[in-house]
Amino acid sequence: MSEYRKIFVSFFKIGLFTFGGGYAMMPLFRQELIDKHKYITENELIDYYSIGQCTPGVIAVNVATFTGYKIKGVSGAAVATLAIVLPSLVIIMALAGILQALSDNQIIGHAFAGIRIGVIALILNEVIHLFKKAVTSRLQLGIFAIILAVLLLGNVSAIMAVMMAASVGVVRFMRLK
Repeated sequence: MSEYRKIFVSFFKIGLFTFGGGYAMMPLFRQELIDKHKYITENELIDYYSIGQCTPGVIAVNVATFTGYKIKGVSGAAVATLAIVLPSLVIIMALAGILQALSDNQIIGHAFAGIRIGVIALILNEVIHLFKKAVTSRLQLGIFAIILAVLLLGNVSAIMAVMMAASVGVVRFMRLK
């Protein structure tokens, strides 16, 4: 199987079998890109999610684009991006009318409520996993606590919170020099 086909199949599977958006996709990203194909490292995945949070667009698409670029340059980025978006595009187009017709159906409503709870559990699991990987020192724990407090107590955007954390990281780097 060609490298481009492997990239396409990996990202198509991620796009097809994940519900709930970028963070809910992380377990499949890890399984396909780190464990199975070894395209990227755990730290690269965390970096791509961080950058994806700060750049315009959907996080999962950004992560796919960054990863595809790392594997095969611009053409790899294009293949990964198309592959991760294609399942959603096809499914949404096919189901839009059906879901509209069933929007008042109580069974469908309860099914979606269950899906939301499951997605929250997936995201929380990933948050715990990311926390264990990314927060490895007291300083990082302090930065995490401050940024979390600012997010919970203040009216600060996600971009501003990430920029604050980046600023602390730069100051720390400058002090270590």
